[in-house]
Amino acid sequence: MNEQEKFVRKSAIALGYESSKDQAPKILAKGKGKVAENILEVAKENGVAIQEDPSLVELLGKLEINQTIPEELYQAVAEIFAFIYRVDKQAKKKPPIHS
Repeated sequence: MNEQEKFVRKSAIALGYESSKDQAPKILAKGKGKVAENILEVAKENGVAIQEDPSLVELLGKLEINQTIPEELYQAVAEIFAFIYRVDKQAKKKPPIHS
């Protein structure tokens, strides 16, 4: 880790989408520093795929919690959901590890 990386505050945004009740994905949680670390920890504990995209996090960080994403961000967020779908699909194909 270089000197600049030490002082950059981590940011995280949690997105969610339920097609039965949401018109578009929405912000479920967001934060910086310790809050961001907690968001990432909860995601990992629950097997949620994590995608790093600092530019998108910066844009989504301007939105409020429970706010749906604006139409101009649909393409970028669709790419994130496609990534997560692929990761989940690959994880389901792997045989369970027995100890």
